[in-house]
Amino acid sequence: MTECNVSGNKRGCNCTYEPCPRKGICCECIAYHRRNGELPACYFNEMEERTYDRSVENFIKIYRNMKKGSAG
Repeated sequence: MTECNVSGNKRGCNCTYEPCPRKGICCECIAYHRRNGELPACYFNEMEERTYDRSVENFIKIYRNMKKGSAG
């Protein structure tokens, strides 16, 4: 089994919630957000992540709006 590369994961993590104890521990982050019906910060761009609305519904809304914008 491969060990978690916490320092490497932190470099790519766009989560702005600073007291987060899961930062860089992706498996714990994903499990936490999944339990709460959310997606982790890495599914959102910087502006969207700062809203802290990580709901699946919000992600779908953003994705649909992106698709509409690129289609027309």
